[in-house]
Amino acid sequence: MSPTSEARTPKDGRELLVASGDEELLVRYERHLRYERARSDHTVRAYLSDAVSLLEFTCEQAKRDGGDDAVRSARDLTIQDLRAWLAARADAGHSPTTLARAAAAARTFTAWMCDTGLTDLDPGRRLRAPKRGRALPHVISADQARSILEEAENAAHEASVGSEGALEVDPLRVRDAAVLEVLYSCGLRVSELCALNRRSVDRVNRTLRVIGKGNKERVVPLGVPALEALDRWEQLGRPHLMREDSQALFLGARGGRLNDRAVRTIVNRAAREGGLEGHISPHTWRHSAATHLMEGGADLRSVQDLLGHSSLQTTQIYTHVSAERLKDAVRHAHPRA
Repeated sequence: MSPTSEARTPKDGRELLVASGDEELLVRYERHLRYERARSDHTVRAYLSDAVSLLEFTCEQAKRDGGDDAVRSARDLTIQDLRAWLAARADAGHSPTTLARAAAAARTFTAWMCDTGLTDLDPGRRLRAPKRGRALPHVISADQARSILEEAENAAHEASVGSEGALEVDPLRVRDAAVLEVLYSCGLRVSELCALNRRSVDRVNRTLRVIGKGNKERVVPLGVPALEALDRWEQLGRPHLMREDSQALFLGARGGRLNDRAVRTIVNRAAREGGLEGHISPHTWRHSAATHLMEGGADLRSVQDLLGHSSLQTTQIYTHVSAERLKDAVRHAHPRA
């Protein structure tokens, strides 16, 4: 066994205790995820974090069994190590969904090592995680969505008109209204929204060119209110924030590309101002847009194309959401429910 070394991972710079040589292996793995697999920053961080967690766990287990000098490198991993790591996470209270994602991350890591010749066998091929429950996504009603969007539009207007009627634009409020409209109109993931460029918008055809998971491109329709909000942003808001020749469609307060954390803040604040209690995330907007489409009579394939789902099975959950909402309405309103 090789001695341990404190490795500085590419994820967050914290000191880790892993086998000597594994730090460089983690750097290579990150490059594989980012450049060869074209994974999003969020996925890269999550998968790299799980790989680090797995390696740290096996090193700790080796020390417990064989003393301070014992260690297991990534190349020594076995199916028993993977199962023990997953069981420890289950004992720590992680949900079946989190465990399923961790198992997928471990399988990706071990498959990559086998494919690159670092190991002869892939122990992750036999790794299974607990089945995930079919939890229905949290959605808001169409009336609630309308209330939030109208409140955001009013806030943008009020912040753009001074006490004497003079135009005093608050670019952040104008931007926030456009962000909310585009998220709801197109059912975008937050990463997709942040990655939009000005050339992504086709005003003639009222469409948006989106780069989704796996670097896959799709073209989605852009509603009239969303297009009007984008025009207001381009004309009244964006020029006030632009600090450089940025092609990003949405800008942060300092002029750089808007990031996912800022979008989450925008959505949650807008929900509060629109009278909703509890946490509302950008993904709630996405779930709600899909559900409202289904309730309005859209077919499943169209919703799949809009959301960029690779599998129709993923989209089918929204049929269950709509059915549950119908049952709830009947329970509350029907005299013989």
